[in-house]
Amino acid sequence: MAAFYAPAAAAAPHATPTPLTSSRKHPIAMCHSPKLGGAGGNQRARLAASAASPQTRGALAPSTAAEQAAGPAPVNVDYLAAEFAGHGVSFEPLGRSCAVKMALSNGSAAHVLLPSGLVTSYKPAMWHGTVTEVLHTNVGEGPGGRAVIRGGVHVDLRFAGAGGWSPSGKWSLRDVRGNPTTSIEIELAAAAPGNAVEARCVVKLLPEALATELSATNSAASSSPMTLSCGVSNHLRVSTPDATYALGLQGSDYRTVEPALSEFSIIPPDYRAAPRQPAALHRWANKGFDMVLSPDDRGHGVSADEPDGEEDDDYKHMTDEMCRIYSQAPREFTIIDRGRRNSVCLQRKGFEELYVFSPGSQYQWYGKYAFVVVGPAMLQPVVLRPGQTWQGGQYLRNPNL
Repeated sequence: MAAFYAPAAAAAPHATPTPLTSSRKHPIAMCHSPKLGGAGGNQRARLAASAASPQTRGALAPSTAAEQAAGPAPVNVDYLAAEFAGHGVSFEPLGRSCAVKMALSNGSAAHVLLPSGLVTSYKPAMWHGTVTEVLHTNVGEGPGGRAVIRGGVHVDLRFAGAGGWSPSGKWSLRDVRGNPTTSIEIELAAAAPGNAVEARCVVKLLPEALATELSATNSAASSSPMTLSCGVSNHLRVSTPDATYALGLQGSDYRTVEPALSEFSIIPPDYRAAPRQPAALHRWANKGFDMVLSPDDRGHGVSADEPDGEEDDDYKHMTDEMCRIYSQAPREFTIIDRGRRNSVCLQRKGFEELYVFSPGSQYQWYGKYAFVVVGPAMLQPVVLRPGQTWQGGQYLRNPNL
């Protein structure tokens, strides 16, 4: 077999990281607390939320064009730095947002944006002594011409009922824990008006992994059940999908779907180009992973029908355009990029399905569309009765230490 050759990427120089003081491995564990935190945590969350300018509309009210153009209220970075600095965390203003930067002593680092909750960077330490960026992001134009960062790791969590609600763009910093030697975690929280439902997201940086742990609670005082849907999109940087393979999916059922769109999705403009009415496209984009869950008027999306097929390749080549939901997939599988000579393992908990998207290989190597998207997803929404809590999580594990 002929050897595989890849164009060389222009790699940025990296500083040699400080070695760990201990080689002890730290287990990846889910947070099993049935509640979203005690009174102290709630107070800090309220203080962090008050650091932003007051919101002038309820979370359940539809946004106007003017509000979309204005973007989120600016975050008070000085307050966050004074209240939460330390633990290996720093804060940096980024337009009307704030970048929360975590850094471990082994060189691993991650960045999270507030109030969107978008993880824009994850650089794990590598065996060769430097760090490598594994997430893919682009800067695009949002409503009103404002700059929007797309890609990275995005949690698309939505509640149906009572007008619908999502914590996206409404996250407040509740707490920061840990230290640069072992692990650092930041806890984000959001609540619907009247505290009918609450959501929590803990982003945890470990020497060998980046964890995203989620919980959602329907208040005990709620008068009715709430329906929850959730998916996580991990935009992974690759040299090209033509050099990228998914290991471990053999035997999994799959359904072909259209891409799940949100404000943070990256979809090439000519991806399976098909004429769409602007209004229909707007509804499609706003539904996010709900588009995957329910068919539209053209029959796309996922229903309870039989799967389209069974994956027969344990070394799935991602060179072609594809967008699938895999069922009965292993809890952990690996993405290998032979061009960058890098791999990432994805582990999930609390999610039964797996979302996989490739834009295809017709684009420039190491370019704007040199990425693939993988992440946990749900085919069936979860119904939460009053007082019930759902928990889920995912872990991007670095096997290259």
